[in-house]
Amino acid sequence: MTMTTAEADEILSVNFAPWVLDLGLTVETLGEDRAVLRLPWSDRLAREGGGLSGQALMAAADTATVIAVSAARGGFVPMTTVQQSTSFQRAVTGADVLISAVLTKLGRRMAFADVTLSDAVSGALAARASTVYAILG
Repeated sequence: MTMTTAEADEILSVNFAPWVLDLGLTVETLGEDRAVLRLPWSDRLAREGGGLSGQALMAAADTATVIAVSAARGGFVPMTTVQQSTSFQRAVTGADVLISAVLTKLGRRMAFADVTLSDAVSGALAARASTVYAILG
């Protein structure tokens, strides 16, 4: 049975640090091997020049991976980031970002995902990330 977005939002609210919660991430959709989150636009997250900060985008990609792993496993288990590599392709200004994390491999102790971050208005690709997680529980 696929996890609901309400269950995934609960995982966000219970298991993440307050500064991650301050990003305002919400779960848009879930699948057996994926999660799509929305990062709402905020002037607080913009850097000089008006583009959304890379730190916010990287945190959103990291968080989306946790939700995708949780959806695939049917619930949250302790896990930690082993590696994340992010390539930025264009700035996002004045628009929400959709973060799509797709698991490429889910093992008993390790998970791998490809993450795309896109401007929610134009659909333009803003960044790509590759993440690796160690599953602790």
